Amino acid sequence: MARFFGVRRLGAAFSFSQLVIGQNLHRSPFAKLLRGCWFATVVVMSERSPDQIHEQTRELLDSLYRVDSGRILATLIRLLGDFDLAEEAMHEAFAAALSLWPQSGVPGAPRPWLISTARFKAIDTLRRRAKFDASQDELARHLEAQLSSAASSETSDDGDSVEDSVEDDRLRLIFTCCHPLLPPEARVALTLREVCGLTTEEIARGFLITPRTVAQRIVRAKTKIRETPIPYEVPPPEELPERLGAVLHVIYLVFNEGYSAAAGAEVTRADLTGEAIRLGRLLTELQPEPEVIGLLALMLLQESRRPARTSQTGELILLENQDCSLWNREQIAEGLALLEKALKSQRFGSYTLQAAIAAVHAEAESIAATDWRQIVALYDRLLRIQPSPVVQLNRAVAIAMRDGPEAGLTHIDALLEDGELANYYLAYSARAEMYRRLGRTSEARSSYEKALALTQQEPERQFLQERIRQLG
Repeated sequence: MARFFGVRRLGAAFSFSQLVIGQNLHRSPFAKLLRGCWFATVVVMSERSPDQIHEQTRELLDSLYRVDSGRILATLIRLLGDFDLAEEAMHEAFAAALSLWPQSGVPGAPRPWLISTARFKAIDTLRRRAKFDASQDELARHLEAQLSSAASSETSDDGDSVEDSVEDDRLRLIFTCCHPLLPPEARVALTLREVCGLTTEEIARGFLITPRTVAQRIVRAKTKIRETPIPYEVPPPEELPERLGAVLHVIYLVFNEGYSAAAGAEVTRADLTGEAIRLGRLLTELQPEPEVIGLLALMLLQESRRPARTSQTGELILLENQDCSLWNREQIAEGLALLEKALKSQRFGSYTLQAAIAAVHAEAESIAATDWRQIVALYDRLLRIQPSPVVQLNRAVAIAMRDGPEAGLTHIDALLEDGELANYYLAYSARAEMYRRLGRTSEARSSYEKALALTQQEPERQFLQERIRQLG
């Protein structure tokens, strides 16, 4: 079934002021939306034509889909045990609401109504399938028994326990989509689809692949979850650090692809960085561990510079040439506050240290005023907990800024001789920059050409071509 009204799920709150269409609540027998419900808005349906009421209901449901469909889907996956069945049932429940609510009024608790309706829709679907597969009938009876049990328990549950259950479901969904048994590319696609609500077309555009490829990754991931089976649960405490690391890695991959696209016509993709930050906020809300907070701080601090990283015509602008007045100060302030919180815990890791490095840049008034000694010291500490050639390369550039290009070149040459960065264009670009600053034009040109041959991102290619042209 098609996505409900073609609307993608969004994390940001939505304004419902356009739905407030009257003040005569107590005098109208058609005012069905109760005070104190999920969006605290009153919809008065009196003195409106059926078409107007239908359109107002559609707008309300669009808004509810944006805000709450992620929570609803997460709960349905737990209850139904199947991603596709849950998604189909949810869309049918929204369609049923569009048909019924204009006549019956909006229920005081729309989310439980939609979840309950979706479960009945799922049972109907399974009964239809049971004509061809007897096992589906058994599953339908199991769901009916669950409904009866849930109905009796819901009468005694308070609102807080229901909300806690919903939030637990969202955590279950995140950890399931990011399970280490799934291939990394499948984790990314499944998380963006099921947690963020992006369509396959949106994911494909973000990563410059075909929608068919994205769909195949998602289908295979769901099959793996079902056949393994991968449990739909928050990991037990002894497994949580490793499993949380897998979730953070997925979010980091999404952000990195948006922050510095691997290929294509743009340096950055704000849709991907935005989704990664939204995921980071959600995880911080649900699982406020120091490294979760540290990753959110890192993403905010890096994203704060996005407006200054390219010109109006799309050319790449290096950090040393950026207009700092374009940096987003609100994101910097939020990132710094989160970083301080993570550091105070004394239980932070690599994401928090990277955020600390980004913070030094964010707080510097200029590239010349940057505290490069502190940055090198932070890279030293980062290397102890996350040794990698890319971190070593970044440290080498920081050493060059602290001690001069000759010192940086020595470290970069050693890295390239090891061979691990042989196909990493930024290593050759960094080496070329050292040669250029040292006046070694021929060697700089050769390294720039090597970097150019290895990159597929058009603004990077244009930047490197301009550097080669400037060498004469």
